[in-house]
Amino acid sequence: MNKSGLIEALSKDTGLPIGKAEEVVKVFFDEMANTLVSDDRVEVRGLCSMFVKQYEGYTGRNPKTGKLTEVKPKKLPFFKCGKELKERVDIQ
Repeated sequence: MNKSGLIEALSKDTGLPIGKAEEVVKVFFDEMANTLVSDDRVEVRGLCSMFVKQYEGYTGRNPKTGKLTEVKPKKLPFFKCGKELKERVDIQ
């Protein structure tokens, strides 16, 4: 499912017009992104949690040329699946 599919499902399930459903989805994703940008954790019980990991800079090596290069510090978002979602997906 992609964003437009989510908007259509929300509109169908709630009876909201497509424009309003699109606005709800946009606010939802924007708030999650803003929370991660401010280094806070996003948790949706039973579904997932998302957080940002900080990596220190280091000296790396270009595997093609062998030349040493400095890799800058960076932050990356991580997704951790919730227990209920794991169990729901793993139905055999």
